[in-house]
Amino acid sequence: MIRVLVVDDDALVRASLEMMLDGANGISVVGQAADGDEVPAAVDAHFPDIVLMDLRMPRVDGIVATRRLRGRPNPPEVVVLTTFDTDENVLHALRAGASGFLLKDTPPAQIVEAVRRVAAGDPILSPAITRRLMDRAATQADAHTIAQRKLERLSPREYDVMLAVAQGKANAQIATELFMSLATVKAHISHILTKLELGNRTQVALLAHDAGLA
Repeated sequence: MIRVLVVDDDALVRASLEMMLDGANGISVVGQAADGDEVPAAVDAHFPDIVLMDLRMPRVDGIVATRRLRGRPNPPEVVVLTTFDTDENVLHALRAGASGFLLKDTPPAQIVEAVRRVAAGDPILSPAITRRLMDRAATQADAHTIAQRKLERLSPREYDVMLAVAQGKANAQIATELFMSLATVKAHISHILTKLELGNRTQVALLAHDAGLA
């Protein structure tokens, strides 16, 4: 069962998301929070696997809440669900550690699928948002230089795995293409995240694009 915490300052939105997700097989909404400052206590109380996070909230916004949450030990994954899809919002959310970015007008079935995919370790971004974000990141010289220097920390084999992760490949596909066991792939990814000081696969993809690799 995938445990979900819904964070939104609109009670109607929270209720709608709970009704929708609780009706999906294998997903349970275990709690709600009305503002970013309520997230730590809600996570401690309900132990969610996924947090659906609004951006615009009156006291603590979703980006700050995501950054604080992802800085904790063994944090849940965060999927931002918002009406605001500006480049700045997307970029800040990913930098904060979000594993997905969806708009509130996304069809219910796609939101459900996004929750399942993020829970399985696959980042979720719409193609249009991804391309805009990567084009923007690739033009930033400082980000480019920093990314290249970070990637120098990787061994040749870790570098190969990093490229595959950045291309959105699943662990099983990486194992097949690089002639590794699944356990070895998982170990490499763990080492990559530690060496690059990143929190998830989405940030690996973003760093690769910053370095001009995709």
